[in-house]
Amino acid sequence: MAPRSSNPGGASPLRHRALIGAAVLAVLVALAGLTAYLTRDDRTSAKVPTPQASPASPPSPTASASASPPGGSHSALPVHPSTHDPIAFGRAAAAALWSYDTRASSQPEWLAALHTWLTGESRYADPGSVDALVPSPVLWGRMADYGQYATATVNEAHFPDSFTRALQADPGAITTAYIYAVTVSGKQSIAWTGAPRGGAEARTVTLAVQCRPSRPCALAGVLPAVAP
Repeated sequence: MAPRSSNPGGASPLRHRALIGAAVLAVLVALAGLTAYLTRDDRTSAKVPTPQASPASPPSPTASASASPPGGSHSALPVHPSTHDPIAFGRAAAAALWSYDTRASSQPEWLAALHTWLTGESRYADPGSVDALVPSPVLWGRMADYGQYATATVNEAHFPDSFTRALQADPGAITTAYIYAVTVSGKQSIAWTGAPRGGAEARTVTLAVQCRPSRPCALAGVLPAVAP
């Protein structure tokens, strides 16, 4: 994975995440895992989730020719939608985060595409939380040997109850950063060359989505714990 750029003003990663947390604290005060979000370090955020590991018993990479990516394109990368609806953006972002295609792109290309979903306000953007959901370059290469890819289906998205209650208690709190909590549930299906019907697992994630009135929504980060 390419080295991350330094934070503005030389702020440490811990201080950078504290600034993000401070912006959403008023409306996410009841969310489980917020303390971990404010205090975790780069080593924690760099971990790759085990569900994205290579298949347990894939066919030999030389057993059959590599299949074409969905849609027949080898250049399809996740492109964020232009919307002012945090729920709609959250659905699209979750689908992008649960998807990948080692046949179509390199790991740096896929990661760079996901980074375009992040808000341009560096004090609120947490690229590390996105990086943690993408396999490392080494693992990506192993998965590419088998033509592994994942597709996502989103079933539902909503504002967590704790977020809604906090916002009702202090409606003006959100106007500093305009960051919303959105919990999304769905399914990730993983397949590889010679096994187009691989495994599928349920997925749920809570995202921090920034939707300022003056511009379309963007991703601020991925919370480490799901808020119901």
